[in-house]
Amino acid sequence: MSLTKIFIGAFLVNNILLMRFIALCSFFGVSTSMDTSVGMSAAVVFVTMLAAWVCWVLWHALLLPLGLGFLRTAVFILVIAGLVQFVEMFLRKYMRGLYSAMGIYLPLITTNCAILAVTFLNVDYGFNLLQATIYALGVGGGYSLAIILFAAIRERLEDSPVSPSFRGYPIAFVGASLISLAFLGFANLFGITI
Repeated sequence: MSLTKIFIGAFLVNNILLMRFIALCSFFGVSTSMDTSVGMSAAVVFVTMLAAWVCWVLWHALLLPLGLGFLRTAVFILVIAGLVQFVEMFLRKYMRGLYSAMGIYLPLITTNCAILAVTFLNVDYGFNLLQATIYALGVGGGYSLAIILFAAIRERLEDSPVSPSFRGYPIAFVGASLISLAFLGFANLFGITI
C-alpha cells in the first residue's frame, strides 16, 4: 500500500474518532474550547508519533525475536505512559494555562485508545518503520482535525438557540454524529479501506 493511501486512510477514511469511534472520552471532554482542543491535539500527535516509533522498535528488536509477543500490551502501555509523563512535565513547566485547562484529560492520554490502537495496528498491519510513521501521523492529524472541528462547532452551539433539553452533551452527540456521517463520504471518494 502506498504511503499516500496509508496517510489518507488514517486521516480521513478511517478517522480514529469519527469512523472507528476510539478515544471518545477526550473527544467529548476536551472539545469544549478551541484552545484546549488545539493543545490536546498537539500532545496527542507528539505522543502518537513517539509511541509508534518506540513501540515499533521494541516489537521488532526485542519482543518478537525473544518470543515475548504476549507482553505487547503491557510494554506498549508503559511506553505511552512514560511519554505522557514527559508531555505533562513539559506543559506544567512551560505552558501552565494549557496544563490547567486540560485538567484530568492530560493524564488520560496515557489510556487514550487512539495511541494504543496506533501501536497495535502498526504491528498487526505489518508496517515497516516509514509506513508506521506515516500511519501515526495520519491518525494524529485525523484526531486533530476531528477534535478541532468539533470544538468549533461546540463553541457555536453555546450561542445557538438550542432547546434546554438538548443543551450540553445531547446536542454534542448530535453534532458528532453528523460530522461522522460527513466523514463516511470520504470512503467512497478515495476508494480506500484500511
